[in-house]
Amino acid sequence: MPIMRTVGEVAELAGVTVRLLHHYDEIGVLSPSARSEAGYRLYSYGDLERLQEILIWRALGFPLGEIKALLDDGTYDRAQALRRQRSLVESELGRLGAVARALDEALAALATGTTVKETTMFEGFDNSQYEDDVRSRWGDTDAFRQSAQRMASYGDAQWTLIRSQAEEINRAFLELQAACEQPGGAAARQVAERHRQHISRWFYDCSHEFHCGLAEIYVTDPRFKENYERQAEGLARYVHDAIVANATAASR
Repeated sequence: MPIMRTVGEVAELAGVTVRLLHHYDEIGVLSPSARSEAGYRLYSYGDLERLQEILIWRALGFPLGEIKALLDDGTYDRAQALRRQRSLVESELGRLGAVARALDEALAALATGTTVKETTMFEGFDNSQYEDDVRSRWGDTDAFRQSAQRMASYGDAQWTLIRSQAEEINRAFLELQAACEQPGGAAARQVAERHRQHISRWFYDCSHEFHCGLAEIYVTDPRFKENYERQAEGLARYVHDAIVANATAASR
């Protein structure tokens, strides 16, 4: 008899939360093949293969709705899909490899007291798309100047802490959305406030009004929106609504 895994076992194997697996079941992207006599979810090996593909597509930036449609297509070919995923990963590895080489050169230059060639120091980076946007929105504001001044003083330890705290806040939004918690509820508003305080602590004084302005950018600017939608479909709107709800509650 084939081995069937409980939701807890699958969560541990895949490094995801039980809550996320419940969410995948509820939206139909990954429903377990069986249930125990007590009604608990049981996953087959085939279910694990599907989960692996889902997580790979998510890592490559595909939204859940698109992944579900792809996997449920009657013409879906697993081998062909895996080859496509492999090709996309290779492309990303190539890009990140160029970034890694640029970082290695920069580190080596620091260690030896030399300089990196100007013709190679920016290989692998494509940040030009953000420059005009940043300057047009923030270039002549107190927030931009305050943020630039603070960031210039941070070392590796500070940046590690900043990234860690930002990831924790982001995970909290993801888990609340997956659990179908309302963005206007107390839990989501609390995370939105943590988000605002994080900005104020590390970058610039972020008022509720300014925070709402950022929230609007998250849903109207395709580049900012994509950063959230890669993680979960509808996350940009969820974060926006939580921020607005938090500001509204604070004004009462």
